[in-house]
Amino acid sequence: MAAATVSKGDKKAAVDAAAWMFNVVTSVGIIIVNKALMASYGYSFATTLTGLHFAFTTLMTIVLRCLGYIQPSHLPFTELLRFILFANFSIVGMNVSLMWNSVGFYQIAKLSMIPVSCLLEMVLDKIRYSRDTKLSIGLVLVGVGVCTVTDVSVNTKGFVAAFVAVWSTSLQQYYVHYLQRKYSLSSFNLLGHTAPAQAATLLVVGPFLDYWLTEKRVDMYDYNLVSVLFITLSCTIAIGTNLSQFICIGRFTAVSFQVLGHMKTILVLVMGFFFFGREGLNLHVVIGMIIAVLGMIWYGNASSKPGGKERRSYSLPTTRQQKLGAASDSDDNEDRA
Repeated sequence: MAAATVSKGDKKAAVDAAAWMFNVVTSVGIIIVNKALMASYGYSFATTLTGLHFAFTTLMTIVLRCLGYIQPSHLPFTELLRFILFANFSIVGMNVSLMWNSVGFYQIAKLSMIPVSCLLEMVLDKIRYSRDTKLSIGLVLVGVGVCTVTDVSVNTKGFVAAFVAVWSTSLQQYYVHYLQRKYSLSSFNLLGHTAPAQAATLLVVGPFLDYWLTEKRVDMYDYNLVSVLFITLSCTIAIGTNLSQFICIGRFTAVSFQVLGHMKTILVLVMGFFFFGREGLNLHVVIGMIIAVLGMIWYGNASSKPGGKERRSYSLPTTRQQKLGAASDSDDNEDRA
């Protein structure tokens, strides 16, 4: 019996590690490809590109459904609509915030998603954090802040855009975990519901929003073989990014995804050093990286201890059928991922 328990624990740890690695690799990869696409080839239509990402993800879910990896499932229309609103406001808000704010304030806004996600979990899920868990989160914030925050200037419209971006992104990530638990949906199932709706809305709104932000029309872009190949590569990697995000948040929580997800920020900075030379890496950035990594290690240790992060006698409403059988089906699908 003990051996079986250890084996099950080892399997979960291995799948958890694989999920994180999958997300880190695809996220860093898509950042590099998108930077090359926008900087070298002038494709500045970020919202439209995100719509294309979800269109490719929709095609992936159709293929997986045909192969039997996605089983029929139900998600109420009101829940889907709420999720799409959060997700699309997140995408639009982040793009507008980056356009209207300094890089330093944009990074501060991204860092503030962690305390906002903590607040959502404490209020909506009755989660209680231990002192060590709170301190470790603070250490990560300090480390990443030292790495990334430089010039900071604030204006009214930029602040509003950042506020919308932070809260909509935090709500979207909370909702990924919430919907998977409440309706016993696997990552594949949830993507099958949300990706088509996001693709349709972003491909309709995206060209107009991009024109408003850049004063350039996506249909007038000088498409060539290389730029189309980069767009296709970006969309292909985005399939893995979208899927791995749902897997990670489903297996963990939005807060853990945000905290440990800053490892991607560290990797992007390190890779920038190798690609662009020593200008991208100096002493205070290295110190910030070390602080952030120590904070992540501390968070992983503190949150996994008894009482480090626990729910106070609260459970989501589920149907009797979901309680009996659907949870095990979801676990099986996650293991396939």
